[in-house]
Amino acid sequence: MIEAWEDRSLNGLQVEGDPEIDTVALATDAALATFEMAAEAGAQLLIVHHGLFWGAPIPITGAFRSRLAALLHSQISLYAAHLPLDAHPEVGNNAVMARLLGIAERRPFGRLGTATPSAGAPAGRGRTIGFEGRLPEPVGLATLAGRLEALLGVRPDVLGFGDREVERVAIVSGDASDLIPEAAAAGVGAFITGESSHVAWHAAREHRLNVIFAGHYATETLGVRALGDHVAARFGVETIFLDAPTGY
Repeated sequence: MIEAWEDRSLNGLQVEGDPEIDTVALATDAALATFEMAAEAGAQLLIVHHGLFWGAPIPITGAFRSRLAALLHSQISLYAAHLPLDAHPEVGNNAVMARLLGIAERRPFGRLGTATPSAGAPAGRGRTIGFEGRLPEPVGLATLAGRLEALLGVRPDVLGFGDREVERVAIVSGDASDLIPEAAAAGVGAFITGESSHVAWHAAREHRLNVIFAGHYATETLGVRALGDHVAARFGVETIFLDAPTGY
């Protein structure tokens, strides 16, 4: 699965640490804060969605040196799963959100190469990363936003340029406002993504589409948590989710 994706992220094992693993920590971001939290939790492996390496050489100096030093000092291995975790049909960020919202008749949505769905540049051109489908029953836009707030623990920003009642929804976590035209063309009532942008307002208005921005970080915790549950069941290790919200 990991190897099948063309991705600017270096997916897979990024830093090698202790060969013996009994505690696995999971976090959305590879950062000094999450490395320190993993060490405090006694983890030997940290799995993240946003890793350290993004397709270009980087000098091991300053803040980056501090990050790497924290991992090496604690003997913590770092494993990253970027686009593969966004798109996974069972434990992916988008699949889990769709399932928790009760979306049925789920179909692939969000073709890569036309958007930047997460941290990093477009990659995996031609593949889809999100899903679209039908809610159990039509709901008001405010009701849908309220369900997301209850699910993610953050208050979404809503651009209400479409119909007041929503039945079909498209989902792409992270930073995918560039997919507003594709969502409008798909005929959905609302498009859910994470991070907004200056140009998104006009795009949503001109396409007469409801867009809900529920936070880059918040929308990319669901798959990470689900992956932790899967790892615990599959390998019999203890797993812990490290919550380090950024407010974006």
